[in-house]
Amino acid sequence: MSDETLNRLEKEAVDAALAAASAADIDAVETQFLGRKGSINALRRGIAMLPSEDRPGAGAAINKAVERVQNLLAERRAALESAAATAAPARTIDVTLPGQPMNSGTLHPLTQVSQEVKAVLGGMGFEFVDGPELESHRYNFGALNYPDDHPAMDEQSTFLLDGDRVLRTQTTALQGRVMEKRRPPFRIATIGRCFRYEAVDATHHHTFHQVDVFMVDQGIGMAELKGTLAEFARAMFGAETEVRFRPDFFPFVEPGVDYSIRWGGRWLEIGGAGLIHPNILRAHHIDTEQYSGFAFGLGIERIHMIRCGVTDLRLYLENDWRFLQQFAEG
Repeated sequence: MSDETLNRLEKEAVDAALAAASAADIDAVETQFLGRKGSINALRRGIAMLPSEDRPGAGAAINKAVERVQNLLAERRAALESAAATAAPARTIDVTLPGQPMNSGTLHPLTQVSQEVKAVLGGMGFEFVDGPELESHRYNFGALNYPDDHPAMDEQSTFLLDGDRVLRTQTTALQGRVMEKRRPPFRIATIGRCFRYEAVDATHHHTFHQVDVFMVDQGIGMAELKGTLAEFARAMFGAETEVRFRPDFFPFVEPGVDYSIRWGGRWLEIGGAGLIHPNILRAHHIDTEQYSGFAFGLGIERIHMIRCGVTDLRLYLENDWRFLQQFAEG
């Protein structure tokens, strides 16, 4: 290694650094002259060929040359960054431009229907009570007069968590909880989620919402049940709504009926109803010679689907804003 070579390389590095016009140019100069294989550092490999007394001086000379080039590159990098910052246009705000619209939330269509149902039934004197979604097998089936071999208890129809607990299949499960704590007369209603082991399609879902209504008092019969349901139908579907009752079977009522309304020129079933089975009243020590009651239940989704023409049950739980915004209030 000769001093002449070192001086020449240092001068080339300085000239290149001064000519650099961007950060990328600075990086390229640094790699070319100071990189692990850079030309100045490459001179270190020749030190071993020098006489031993010359090696310290040669190493120190290379170190100083490297330091000078590094300092120059750092100065050039800072100068370029400063020039770029100065040249950038100042950010300005045009106060005359319209603002960004703010997205606001709205009630889910099922919440809207639930609130409407509560207002109607509340106006008819029914008290709303909540029940647990994780329900005892006894309240969900046994207290409602289900026989032990009823198909609803099959694991193919119900989410069974263990030997005693299920995800409630119907809000009717609240009946037993109320009757074991209260004495007639009472008018109770509840709204909540229910769960069934269903194959999901346009008309079936594993999760749905149900309103369940029941009352026990003296002299309650089918006339009171039909009158209540007819009034409820007119409040929810219009003052001219016609209702129809046909015999049906549910373990917790006797007699049982299905409940339909006339809509769009045809009859649409919206729920089941009937007089509370005497076995249920007797199981809760309610004198069936003195008291009787009725019960009915229907789907919240079903009400909204009929009124708004929705044909796919799955849309309610997909949280698709394009669907939900169609029913935004206000």
